[in-house]
Amino acid sequence: MDKLEKINMEIILMRHGKPSFTGAPKVSSREMVDWTTQYDLSDTGSDMPPESSRVLARKAQVVISSPLLRALSSLKTLGCEPALIDEVFREADLPLHLIPGVRLSPFYWAGIFRLMWLCGMPCKVESLGMAKMRAARAAGILVNLAREYNGPVLLMGHGIMNRLIARELMLLGWKEHCRPGKGYWNAGTYQFP
Repeated sequence: MDKLEKINMEIILMRHGKPSFTGAPKVSSREMVDWTTQYDLSDTGSDMPPESSRVLARKAQVVISSPLLRALSSLKTLGCEPALIDEVFREADLPLHLIPGVRLSPFYWAGIFRLMWLCGMPCKVESLGMAKMRAARAAGILVNLAREYNGPVLLMGHGIMNRLIARELMLLGWKEHCRPGKGYWNAGTYQFP
């Protein structure tokens, strides 16, 4: 592989735009089952990406996506057509624990449940260890595509899964060129030295 090929090897992990579904301001943990279902069925509505996301999308040689509607509608907003849509890039599901008598913002519940998941309490969803194995498979797909297309690969994905994929890329020797933020439309870029 010559220097020019190495310079072009880049993977962009972008988080989707803001989903249009917000639901009730406060829900019980039992109601979170329906809330997460509706969230997963939500597109991004009229949410528009910043110019920095548009620039990254334009430079991609190939575009890959999670199958969740919020990722697919984000790509549509960017004017991109995914070459591959695969479950391996899907967000890690939240473990929904029943905690009676409390009503919180769905986003507080999501934070609590994600923390429980990170602490090893998967409650009928994929464990962190399983998600890491899936992230390793996802990273392998992205690396192969970066080699095949000899140019930037854009993945439209999700917050947690993108972080796990980024970790796997770095374990494979890829360097983090730009660290992703935590907000919608944020992207991290990874280059092969």
